[in-house]
Amino acid sequence: MKKLFLLLVAVLSIGLCASAQTRTVTGTVLDAETDEPLIGASVTAGASNQGVATDIDGAFSLPVPANVTKLTVSYVGYESQTVNIGSGHVVVKLHPQSNTLDEVFAVAYGTAKKSEYTGSASVVKAEQLEDALVTTVTNALTGRVAGVQTFSSNGQPGSEPTVLIRGVGSINAGVSPLYVVDGVPYSGDIATIPATDIEAMTVLKDAASAALYGARGANGVILITTKKGKEGTARVTLDARWGGNSRAIPNYDVISDSREYIEQVYKAHYMTGLMSQGMTQNAARQYALDQLWPSIGYQTWTAPAGQTIIGTDGRFNPNATPGYLNEAAGYYYLGDDWTKQLTNGFRQEYNLSISGGTDKITYYLGASYLGDEGIIAGSGFDRLATRAQVDYQAKPWLKIGTNLSYTYVNSQYPGDQISSDTGYSTGNAFLYANWMAPVYPMYVRDSAGQMIYNTHYNRPIYDYGDNQFGAVRNYMSMGNPAGDLAYNLDEALMDIFDGKWYVLLTPIEGLTINGNLGYFVDNIRSHYITNGLYGQGVSYGGQASQGYTRNRTINVQGLAEYQRTFADVHNGSIMVGYESFSQDSETASASGSNLYNPNSWAVNNAIDQRRGYGSAGGYATRGIFARFKYNYDSKYFLMASYRRDASSRFHPSKRWGNFWSASVAWEIAKERFMEEFTNVDMLKLKFSFGQNGNDNIGNYYAYLDQYVLTGADGVFNDAQLGYKGNPDITWETSNNLNVGVDFSFFKGMLSGTVEYYQRQVSDMLFNIPVAPSLGYSSLPMNVGSMRNNGVELEVNYRPINTRDITWDIYANLTLPSNKVIKLAPELLNGDGDWISGSRIFHEGESMYQLYLPKYAGVDENTGLALYYYREAKLDADGNPVVVNGMTQYEAEEKTTTDWSLARTTNREKVGNIMPKGYGGFGTSLNAYGIDLAVNFAYQFGGKLYDSSYVSFMSGFQSTDIGMNAHRDILNAWTPENTVTDVPRLSTTDQYPNAQSDRFLISSNYLSLSNITVGYTLPEKWTSKLYLHNVRLYFSGENVALWSKRKGLDPRQGFTSSKNDTYSPIRCFSGGLRLSF
Repeated sequence: MKKLFLLLVAVLSIGLCASAQTRTVTGTVLDAETDEPLIGASVTAGASNQGVATDIDGAFSLPVPANVTKLTVSYVGYESQTVNIGSGHVVVKLHPQSNTLDEVFAVAYGTAKKSEYTGSASVVKAEQLEDALVTTVTNALTGRVAGVQTFSSNGQPGSEPTVLIRGVGSINAGVSPLYVVDGVPYSGDIATIPATDIEAMTVLKDAASAALYGARGANGVILITTKKGKEGTARVTLDARWGGNSRAIPNYDVISDSREYIEQVYKAHYMTGLMSQGMTQNAARQYALDQLWPSIGYQTWTAPAGQTIIGTDGRFNPNATPGYLNEAAGYYYLGDDWTKQLTNGFRQEYNLSISGGTDKITYYLGASYLGDEGIIAGSGFDRLATRAQVDYQAKPWLKIGTNLSYTYVNSQYPGDQISSDTGYSTGNAFLYANWMAPVYPMYVRDSAGQMIYNTHYNRPIYDYGDNQFGAVRNYMSMGNPAGDLAYNLDEALMDIFDGKWYVLLTPIEGLTINGNLGYFVDNIRSHYITNGLYGQGVSYGGQASQGYTRNRTINVQGLAEYQRTFADVHNGSIMVGYESFSQDSETASASGSNLYNPNSWAVNNAIDQRRGYGSAGGYATRGIFARFKYNYDSKYFLMASYRRDASSRFHPSKRWGNFWSASVAWEIAKERFMEEFTNVDMLKLKFSFGQNGNDNIGNYYAYLDQYVLTGADGVFNDAQLGYKGNPDITWETSNNLNVGVDFSFFKGMLSGTVEYYQRQVSDMLFNIPVAPSLGYSSLPMNVGSMRNNGVELEVNYRPINTRDITWDIYANLTLPSNKVIKLAPELLNGDGDWISGSRIFHEGESMYQLYLPKYAGVDENTGLALYYYREAKLDADGNPVVVNGMTQYEAEEKTTTDWSLARTTNREKVGNIMPKGYGGFGTSLNAYGIDLAVNFAYQFGGKLYDSSYVSFMSGFQSTDIGMNAHRDILNAWTPENTVTDVPRLSTTDQYPNAQSDRFLISSNYLSLSNITVGYTLPEKWTSKLYLHNVRLYFSGENVALWSKRKGLDPRQGFTSSKNDTYSPIRCFSGGLRLSF
């Protein structure tokens, strides 16, 4: 026994000594095309973590275990190689990544090689995202992907743009794409995902790409792939950036000098007396002086004793001084610049990640903080995000993993800033800053002209124009957003958890079985305070409210795929799967007024009008699906998919829908007859057709009648109908056709895609208006159809690709078209038109049409605005001729000052105002460590209605005095200036700026979306500090916009633009990125 023990010890000792033996391998890594050394190339031994980086001469020396026979060499921008370890000096020549034909990217329920993909998809990579100074990552898509548009009328930090993929697919139903994060549909706010966490974003545009998502893929799909760990030594990356925000879009060219503005108010009163009331010139002058300050509401200039503020020549008195003392009230009034409430906010961001792994386990840990102050007080966005991702190869046949993220957000979100749909809110800082004339005080001043402060809060006291301080504003009284932002509170605190777990089984060769579980929960606490010290809250002692919202989703997927290759040329796979998606939400809120502590949002801080509210709802889908793929010798490709989906929005008998796609492709470049064309890397012709579904009608239970519960004191009243359901409502169906060519020439130097698409939506989900006498205002129905089609072009060109210099140029263009195919008969008038406000829809024409009166200019004799009208046709008895319920009008147009008559008799379609094209272009250059990237977006060939310009051209109607005016108003008609297209100024004229085609303007624009300049320190410097990479950079986001008119932002939408919401933000930032 003792001998056996000694024998075992000896054997183990020999084995340990043998395994401990190492040898040193030396070598050089070179560029295969230039034979120049590659500095900083990574050299690792076998599957271990042991590795080194090459020095300035491309040389390396690496101790390796005796049993290791291979080295793996990799370098950024080059194809990795695994080579055998010989007995002498190893020389490895790496080839530049000449093309991206074998690039693998995320697709529906898996991945695909670009060279084999038959659908339409575009990829935005991490390097295109990581320098973007965006709070919401989808803003970085602007101009980068053909067929994708982003619109936003809200620049507030944390807000999401509207993203359209190949146009609007429905008139009334939801048009947003489906977001899928790491394979699981995402129901949260995209702004909670840091751009630095993202490895790539894939935009799926056609049915072959998106049909497998069935219920929610009708408007396209955006796949977000987060970063993962990679095999190798641990890599730590720290990225920090600091910068500032400013307003990206200036105000319109309005009158900025209060003296000039007061002159125009005087002129409006003068013209009213002279032209409307028949006064003499002297009488009209005195009338104008008498009306001037009362019509404004505040006197903010003082003329010397015995002098008037406006002279007999109509010019402002040069001897007048700014400010006016209201002796009776004891306050001093001085006109302020209301744009000063817009500030230059600070922006800071910090990102830290650690990643690495072995052949068994890989990991990625990330944490980031973003602090964005916006450009007005009280609108900041703070985000702390963490992520942990682990993949573990537990057995050769078993792989498991998890991806967990937690995000905390504090969003100060003053809601009055975000939409003009709420009307001209007295809390909207941008409305006041852009539209308020410089004649009103923003602050309260004492009799000596000094600003008065609330000593308890050490804040200025703001003038709300509500007579609290002796005067009432004519325009937008009882409001002062600067005061609201200083004394009020509006915030949302979010705790967001997003967890994903998977199990991957490979029981036999070629078969994979995948189970995925996704769990998402978003807990939102909202706090709101209206102060009781100043403004509207004074009358009820202030108000406090608090709310709680919980949104939760659970997604379960089961997938099985079998892949097989026969005879080396027949490659096929088949996948089947099941998916369950469930979403539930609950909301509770309470409010009260008359606050004890003006800084507390807790409702128990209020003693009056305490009220509570709560609701709950849910939504679910179930789907089974399958996909078949086949290719012959990587030349001929076929893919087919099918999904059967059920949605809880529809009645059980209408709940299930069937969606499918089929696509083929032919790689012409691999045919024998192409062998002589050696510069053609890829020339792939592809075709796809399929169906998607859309259930987004807006109501979770659209098939049910829903009632509002009423009653009190234990007695239930008859419930009131709150929503009229329709049990026959079912899926909106989208038929998608895509034909295209993917190409790559000269080893990837020139590559791109040309595609034609057609997307026709039938059974559109629509809330049909009905007579109010029925007890409800609308009914959800499936009505009509619409078609979007167009051509897309994406081109990438790399003119220089050497070890020291890489230069890339990209451009994309989309030429879209839209046509309404069929409308519900209930909507149409006798002429076959559906008129909805200023919009008109007609079968066979674009949905982007306005229906407006026609402007005829200015009457040279009176200065009144003229509009075209037509007289009614009369029958033999002198009665109007009516056909199909529509009065018929003569063809001859005549002019009138009565806009309402013109609107009734002669509104006309203005034609398709949709842009004829849009896209983006840019370039990136890397040379000797210096990098430069510039990105542009553009749009051309369309028109829109300039709503802000309309308001600025009101002509000083009595209710608009105090609102600023565009400088074009200075060219208004006068008896001395009769040849002009600007009507006269008057406080009583009805229609100087009435809705008409006068206010249509080109929607063309060019924007400089992003510019980045950086410098990466040479590795020979950083290696001495044990750093792998150090980069200093400067970046600008939303840098510049060129449009037809100063202040006009056509990026708000297709039909109109208005500057009374939170302005887009321009941000410049400097940063430091290092890794070790």
